[in-house]
Amino acid sequence: MAAEATKPVRIFVNHVDEYQGYHISKYLSQCAVGATLEDNEEEEEEAGSVLSGDFPVKPKEGCYEIHGTLKKTEAKQPEFVKEILSYDTREQMYEHLVECDVIVYDITQDPDQIEEAMWALTELHQDIEKLESQKVFILLSTVMTWAKSKPADEEDLESPLTEEDYRKRKPHQNYKEHLAAEKAAVKYGKTKKSRLTTYIVASGLTYGCGENIFHSFFKAAWHNAFTLPVYGNGQNVLPMIHIRDLAAVLQNIADSKPKVKYLVAVDDSQNMLDEVVKAVSVGLCTGKIRTVTKEEAALSKDIDQATLDQLMLSLRLDAIYVKENFKINWACETGIVENIDQIIKEYKKERGLQPIKACILGPPASGKSVIVKQLCDFYKLHHIRAKDVITEAIANLQRSAARADAEEEDDDGKAAEDAETLEQVNENMAENNDRLDDSFVIRFFREKLASKACQNQGFILDGFPKTKQQAEDLFAPDEDDEEEGEDGGGPFNKRLMPDQLFVLEAGDDFLKRRVMQLPEAVVAGTHNTEEGLLRRLGEYRAINTEDDSVVMYFDEKEIHPDVFDVSKDDSTMHAALVERIKKAIGKPRNYGLTPEEQEEIRRREETERLENEKRERDERERRERQEADERKRRQEEWAARLEEVKREEHELLEIRSEPLRNYLMKHVMPNLTKGLMECAKVRPDDAIDYLAEYLFRNNPQVD
Repeated sequence: MAAEATKPVRIFVNHVDEYQGYHISKYLSQCAVGATLEDNEEEEEEAGSVLSGDFPVKPKEGCYEIHGTLKKTEAKQPEFVKEILSYDTREQMYEHLVECDVIVYDITQDPDQIEEAMWALTELHQDIEKLESQKVFILLSTVMTWAKSKPADEEDLESPLTEEDYRKRKPHQNYKEHLAAEKAAVKYGKTKKSRLTTYIVASGLTYGCGENIFHSFFKAAWHNAFTLPVYGNGQNVLPMIHIRDLAAVLQNIADSKPKVKYLVAVDDSQNMLDEVVKAVSVGLCTGKIRTVTKEEAALSKDIDQATLDQLMLSLRLDAIYVKENFKINWACETGIVENIDQIIKEYKKERGLQPIKACILGPPASGKSVIVKQLCDFYKLHHIRAKDVITEAIANLQRSAARADAEEEDDDGKAAEDAETLEQVNENMAENNDRLDDSFVIRFFREKLASKACQNQGFILDGFPKTKQQAEDLFAPDEDDEEEGEDGGGPFNKRLMPDQLFVLEAGDDFLKRRVMQLPEAVVAGTHNTEEGLLRRLGEYRAINTEDDSVVMYFDEKEIHPDVFDVSKDDSTMHAALVERIKKAIGKPRNYGLTPEEQEEIRRREETERLENEKRERDERERRERQEADERKRRQEEWAARLEEVKREEHELLEIRSEPLRNYLMKHVMPNLTKGLMECAKVRPDDAIDYLAEYLFRNNPQVD
């Protein structure tokens, strides 16, 4: 059928950059047109690959051709989408829209899309006579339009509603617009079905492929939350469906164009909210849940009102028509709880959260712990050191054993078993000078590596295992583990086995010099004394012969080591070597910085900014004071120099005026003085004339 098509069948999907639009488009882009109408093994296998997500993302020939819109204009066009509709006016959009054969409008994620969907349907209905081929309009709505519906059987509250009851449906108060859109779609689809046929799909709460409405639970659990919140009493039944199963429902509608126009899309599960949250908690963290009242949830910043409304829904639905008439290779027909392991794998894969598992080995004093700590801080991994693992394991045994001593309820007998193990551990340490046999150490390591925290984020083994035998025991497969096969060098536990091995190397002389240079305060109470180093170095060389080393074990398992010569790295804290290992490991696989870490960075940057401003201000003030002092010094120096110049000028004048003074004192002043005294006695009317006459008369040079 698909091979005979003269042109591809185009499907329009709105908001292909959002959760539902993205995964629906991705699924349909790999579905051969009419595949659900055929019955052969090839199609079954192809459907299976589509369901598993193991398929190329680019469009395939003979499959549905996806056209769509983006919610975020800056979003990247998915590779499986043929064309993104870009337009300035709705008239331009309609020109593209009318060229599509199937139009899917999802109004479950963004209420603003209701108006756009109704506009598109109205335009198609108005042009119904102009349409050259039949258009299939699928309104993807939500089961929230059934939220207030009465049970199908008042006497049997567990009896589910079906598609046949759609005329009786009553919406949640916040979903009345959705109901109006559903009714309008039904109405417009009755005019001329040969040109325009409409379908309404009431979708259950979607899950899978990285999660949407349940994402907050998965994220908190992945971050090793001690408990997960259950809103309300948790006894409400949630109608749900895996996102790929929902896409398969749409595929069947596009292929077969069924006579029934209103369809319910839910799986067979009748899981309650607390069962879903409990399953997530068991699968990713502690298995514990806590009750949060509706009022507390409404005040929480962790959940918005729309999400809370959906999680508080209690509705039993049965998709009878879909199950009896559609050809669907279900991804999760029995629901999220029964398939939680598969859902968690999908979640980690889709979100890029696969754990980073590595091991760093090397001789004593080579800097393993310093390097591992930096890597764990950067990648947010768990630093696995023998001392910490043993200390934590014994502390856990002591806490558990205390329950047995206190005669608390111990239904599974674990407390009594742990008390017995603790007694064995204490006896073993007493017999071995506070050291534990490998059997206990290996057991504690296996428990630690298998913990939810290590399986979520990942880990880096710091200097352990030390011997090939320890490695064989540590990574030995459990009964339910799959074997690696011939190429893997024998069976091993995939969950515990590191994916990468880094080996540090350095000569004995270099390591001795390094230890000798350590401060006494750092060496005190540790094995890093000269005597301790020589002993541990000898042990390390002895157990790491070429033919029987722990590195050889990893090599046999096709985990080949990256070797680094520590003696050639002279950077502080091995920063250069750490960067090389980061490059080998790749990008972090986590959610990035938490809000608290972002706030801490913001505060640190703000503090640094204020300190820089203060330093700049102090430096500026220092320079200004220095310049002012320099100006004052120069002014004082200039004033002193000026004073010196004046003094020198005065002295020079004094020297130059000496002959003149002598002359005046000898030849002028005697007669002048007498004349003045005579003038003072006589007091003439014209003193000047009198003085002149007197000097003239008494001039000794005049006869």
